[in-house]
Amino acid sequence: MPRNRSAGRPAPRPASRPMSSRSPPPAPVHQAPPPAVPQSGGGSMLGGLASTIAQGMAFGTGSAVAHRAVDAVVGPRTIQHEHIQTSDGAGNSSSSQITTVAQNACTNQAKAFQDCVQVNNDDIGKCQFYVDMLNECRRNTSSMTL
Repeated sequence: MPRNRSAGRPAPRPASRPMSSRSPPPAPVHQAPPPAVPQSGGGSMLGGLASTIAQGMAFGTGSAVAHRAVDAVVGPRTIQHEHIQTSDGAGNSSSSQITTVAQNACTNQAKAFQDCVQVNNDDIGKCQFYVDMLNECRRNTSSMTL
């Protein structure tokens, strides 16, 4: 009987087949985090103030340039002040009307003072606020009539 050369050795295994035709997913790549951005945590207060002033000046300059550009396209802005002088038939100006308005301007303060005096049984000391308010109104209106 012929002798088998593979005697004593186990029989060769059949080649294994892969379970799926896909390859395994690649391992995740770990990247280093981005470098830290330096933050200006400190700095002097004067430096921050100077920066704010410089930024305001730049904004103002840009605004002025923009106004000039608009004026060049649209035309310059003009402001007119009109003074209308009214007079009655006798040639009197409206100063009498201004005086009447000035006298009527303090009626609310005078009424408030009178009401305070009546409520407090003629005790003027408790109504000092209203007296001061009435005097202030009279001072302001007297400067209007001048």
